[in-house]
Amino acid sequence: MNPTSSQNYDRKSELQAFDQTKTGVKGLVDAGITTVPRIFTVPSSQNSNSGEPPSTELNLPTIDLFGINEDPTRRKEVVDQVKDALGSWGFFQMVNHGIPVSMLEEMKKGVLGFFEQDSEVTKEWYDRSGKHKFVYNSNFDLYSAPVANWRDTFYCPMAPNPPQPHELPPPCRDILMEYSKQIMKLGTHLLELISEALELNPDHLTSLGCTEGLAILGHYYPSCPQPELAIGTNTHTDNDFITILLQDHIGGLQVFHKNQWIDIPPNPKALVVNAGDLLQLISNDRFFSAQHRVLANKVGPRVSVAAFFTTGDVQTSMVCEPIKELVSEESPARYRSITVKEYHEHFNSKGLDGTSALLRFEKEVAPPSSR
Repeated sequence: MNPTSSQNYDRKSELQAFDQTKTGVKGLVDAGITTVPRIFTVPSSQNSNSGEPPSTELNLPTIDLFGINEDPTRRKEVVDQVKDALGSWGFFQMVNHGIPVSMLEEMKKGVLGFFEQDSEVTKEWYDRSGKHKFVYNSNFDLYSAPVANWRDTFYCPMAPNPPQPHELPPPCRDILMEYSKQIMKLGTHLLELISEALELNPDHLTSLGCTEGLAILGHYYPSCPQPELAIGTNTHTDNDFITILLQDHIGGLQVFHKNQWIDIPPNPKALVVNAGDLLQLISNDRFFSAQHRVLANKVGPRVSVAAFFTTGDVQTSMVCEPIKELVSEESPARYRSITVKEYHEHFNSKGLDGTSALLRFEKEVAPPSSR
């Protein structure tokens, strides 16, 4: 019998016991486990490493940002590429993005440096209360998701209320501050391109508040003794406007496209960009938030750094609703007005359960013939 379908164990107690170690998945691996604990076991029918292999015929678009600020023709080409990628994939990779490769490498080293400290040191940062600027734990949705992910994470909001240096751990303190500045600059440029791709003024999305919030997440995926039984990150969509992702050389990230999983191969010079749920909402489905996941792997640790453009649970005056210029008789508003905080509270309460958090906020739209 599949362990996850058995009712003969107390799942909550096992989750609590794991949580109380404050050492995450890395602690299990450091202890030398050879089998995946039940709380991490994915039902065989949903296992990512079973069934059809990922398609090798489709490749994620790669967009070169070189020259977009000097050559109007080049910029128009890139805007068209962004429009096509976010409208058909919800994802793309970008090169010549302006952040030096040396800084990307330092950021990955900073993540490794934090997680590979002595466990007694990292325990001091372990928290689920949300009271601290820098939060480290394993699985933000540990008690609500149907299966625990094989990863540990630190989370740090860098805007609108950035932490003081002493509120950050030494191994990643300096690079986290500097990387965040560069990512904010890059994200602002990207949102200008996305605004133009929606046939809006370049500053439209920024003026709405899409760059008001920025959170940096450092993910650490330890090697997994039985990757066929676990998942690095469960199928989900992102809870933000856009995500800019830095991944290392190991791989495992996949996007769901045309009813099949597609690998997003690592490129040391590239960053991955994807639309989040909030961009899908305000673009009235012009751009969409694609499902993606990360496989567990015997090779590890894998690290990635996700920059989320969103204010999260911070209370702001921003209201998210379909942009009026994108609403018409032929394309009525598909979502009701919500606050970012309202959306985040719903997303966090349901966890990474494989369903879209946007479903709760959809409006019933009558077909044109009945209006």
